[in-house]
Amino acid sequence: MSPRLGILGGTFDPIHHGHLVAAQEALYQLRLDRMLFVPAGDPPHKPSRPVSPAPHRVRMVELGTAGQTDFVVSRVDVDRPGPHYTVDTLQSLHQAWGPEACLYFIEGSDSLADILSWYRPERLIELAELAVVERPGVKLDLDELERRLPGLRERIHWVRMSSLEISSTDLRARVREGRPISYLLPAAVEAYVREHGLYR
Repeated sequence: MSPRLGILGGTFDPIHHGHLVAAQEALYQLRLDRMLFVPAGDPPHKPSRPVSPAPHRVRMVELGTAGQTDFVVSRVDVDRPGPHYTVDTLQSLHQAWGPEACLYFIEGSDSLADILSWYRPERLIELAELAVVERPGVKLDLDELERRLPGLRERIHWVRMSSLEISSTDLRARVREGRPISYLLPAAVEAYVREHGLYR
């Protein structure tokens, strides 16, 4: 039987409870076998912001997902030279898990709204189904997106979850400013951030 795999990519700088809840809800609602967390190696969409070294980000994802057997950390992006595009990642995962693996790429509705600007979006929807987490305030013109990217609508699966107003950007700012970050991310990740002096 072909595995059903969720793919949650990101810089995870740091990983937080918003990431983990989205992963858990997608796993449950779409009846997936595994959720793959894929830390970005060289994210092409964030060239202006310094990103923590990959070993730190990978370790934080490992700490944040520890104990959840359905969560798997994938190094498919960090172990190859960049820049990395989603279609390249998906192709590599098909090679690793087999061509019959059914991939569900997790993204927010804000990312779906911008999908036409992504690298080779037509190939992306050939390689994976889209598991879309609704974001408040995001307006989508699905008719227009479907017109410009035929076949998109039938690849979309909606993942509903309670909104958690947590972002990695805010967490980094909190650390810089000396504000608390407890309960916004796993305790082991918070301890790692403090031990290694990240975001100061």
